[in-house]
Amino acid sequence: MASQLIPVAALLIGSALLLVAGGIHGLLLPIRGAIEGFTTTELGLIGTGWAVGFVLGCLVVPRIVRRVGHVRAYGVMASIAGVVILLNLLIISPWAWIGLRAFSGFCFAGAQMIVESWLNERCTRENRGTIFSVYQMVNFAASTAGQLLLATAPAEGFFFFVLGAIFYCLAILPSALSTAQTPRPLKTTKIDLRSLFRNSPVSAVGCFLIGLVNGAFGTLGAVYGQKIGLPTAVIAFFMSAAVLGGAVTQVPLGKLSDKVDRRYVLIGVAAAAIVMSLAIAFVRPTEPGVIIAMIALFGGMIYPMYGLTVAHANDYTAPDDFVKVASGLLLMSGFGTMIGPIIGALGMEYLGPAGLFTFFSVVHVVLIAYTAYRMSRRPAPRDVPRDAFQPVPPLKNATPETIALDPRADETKPAAPPALLAPAPANAPTP
Repeated sequence: MASQLIPVAALLIGSALLLVAGGIHGLLLPIRGAIEGFTTTELGLIGTGWAVGFVLGCLVVPRIVRRVGHVRAYGVMASIAGVVILLNLLIISPWAWIGLRAFSGFCFAGAQMIVESWLNERCTRENRGTIFSVYQMVNFAASTAGQLLLATAPAEGFFFFVLGAIFYCLAILPSALSTAQTPRPLKTTKIDLRSLFRNSPVSAVGCFLIGLVNGAFGTLGAVYGQKIGLPTAVIAFFMSAAVLGGAVTQVPLGKLSDKVDRRYVLIGVAAAAIVMSLAIAFVRPTEPGVIIAMIALFGGMIYPMYGLTVAHANDYTAPDDFVKVASGLLLMSGFGTMIGPIIGALGMEYLGPAGLFTFFSVVHVVLIAYTAYRMSRRPAPRDVPRDAFQPVPPLKNATPETIALDPRADETKPAAPPALLAPAPANAPTP
């Protein structure tokens, strides 16, 4: 394995540093914004700003790369992200932070896409699976580490803003000093949403609904923790526990979905998410150990859903269409990620902290109802070979280049250019 990873070590290190900075940045803003007296709606709009910027980054950055190359474009993205987090410190205003967060999302999408396209160029059919798995693990560990750093000191003051800027700047160095040959320019491809719905309505609608929940939780989960009186250190563990829960349950649930209609598994997981949402909303636990455990179970339900919907869509998808369909599903989740934080914030404004998890339960009821309706209209595919479930990266960190790096993309003939119309996640820690 070492011989496979050494040629891409600089890219993996750069991505790790970027994700540490993103983990700090994404969790710091809602915590510090609440301390500064921002309203819940304003904090929700900060999350929407991120999603909008991320989508625009996926659309615009390929053009920048074609003009100036990968190394320069990556340096620009990481540098601007570092400037943005420092401006968050200098200009403490909700509306300024909403706009700045859009710039942050734009730059983060661009930097991730450049790293992933570079990795994709360095992969072969034989080592793609290894590199993709290691890349996911590195990003998960780095993003979680960035969040947990907030448990080491108070969020007041300038320390974490400066620390985040330092990591953004450090992320430039590995690629700038690398002697590896840069890849071909990023290319675009169109996504046909009508074909996406014809292929799998459950997956298309499901990804939108999943984006609503993941986007709202990624942005407002820390705000919920503050409103119920949790200290910053506990909030850092609280948010990381949700992502860890999703990482633990994703493979077992995926294996189960390989054996039965994946829609049954999706309904079961959504029902469990409703139970956990209502339990958190009405029990309102405040003891740190209890709330962290409950959030870990909640994350274990919500984060595997995206992988289940992608796998269900792939059951009906020709291998040549994998990249196109998966990119379209990312786009649908991106729309949800834009809207979810706003609705979740309004729920918290009118119903208190419990309104966030009440919103989650309503969304999952809709998901169950629509999935059950589609099951009555379309039976599960029979006598058709299905690909085994494969774990997917955290939705908030996924770009169309992530799909091109996925080992399943090797099945497409000819090698298709990556789609560029989709953001990341939300399910994971907000970068």
